[in-house]
Amino acid sequence: MLSFLLVRLAPGSPFASERELPQQTVDALNRAYGLDQPIPVQYVRYLSGVLRGDLGPSMSKPGRSVAELIGNTLPVSLVLGSLALGFGLLVGLALGILAAVKPNGRGDRLAMAVALIGICLPSMVMGPILVLIFGLELGWLPVVGWGRPENLVLPVITLGSTYAAYIARLARGGMLEELSRDYIRTARAKGLSEASVILKHALRGGVQPVVSFLGPAAAGLLTGAFVVEKIFQIPGLGEEIVNAAQNRDQFMILGCVLLFGGLMVIFNTLVDVVLAFLNPRIREQGGSV
Repeated sequence: MLSFLLVRLAPGSPFASERELPQQTVDALNRAYGLDQPIPVQYVRYLSGVLRGDLGPSMSKPGRSVAELIGNTLPVSLVLGSLALGFGLLVGLALGILAAVKPNGRGDRLAMAVALIGICLPSMVMGPILVLIFGLELGWLPVVGWGRPENLVLPVITLGSTYAAYIARLARGGMLEELSRDYIRTARAKGLSEASVILKHALRGGVQPVVSFLGPAAAGLLTGAFVVEKIFQIPGLGEEIVNAAQNRDQFMILGCVLLFGGLMVIFNTLVDVVLAFLNPRIREQGGSV
């Protein structure tokens, strides 16, 4: 509702162009898209369409629907986001475990320094740096395009590096807390190897802060992909939402808001299920701990 009102009340017109259109043409377009009705009527009509699975027509691309545009571009963004999330998990967990095994040692300081760099460099800065070094100077990797494995490397690293940094810090904190528990000392006293203690016992509880972070992170990866897709010219949903914002394509903007809201609900639900599996207390109490 808030997004609908903001889009409708924002100044400007989706039909504005360099050449001013005749008023009769503008009035006809407003009638065709239902924008001549009062805002409450527009809202009810839009909601009734959404309940039927109709997200409305695209204003910037006549003849095409919002659902069609999202269906054509969302798979690309999902592939990019999934790979970036996998990269962030792999690198972040490795750095976090390395830092927690010997706290305040060289490995800990190095891992947290790398994590700090990842947090301080947003994707809009990281992307051009990687393009300059590995694309233009060294010529190892392509800087634009989609469809080949080598096209994935720089966008995935750009998008996943920030999340890898946050995961590393969360994993370090969770592992340090878990390694100080009594059952870990008991496992070590029984003569279990350090690798077995960490991977089989401490990791299950130590990753719970990371799992809690993954819900909003997964949705954030899709929204953050807008900048990355623009930098590397990837034909994903980011290109469509940027064009929609620039062209005031109201139905496309609202469709993407609904999409990301739904994805957030799905991701958070999955996180709750995984947390209940990792922590028996959550299952017993029927809530989160």
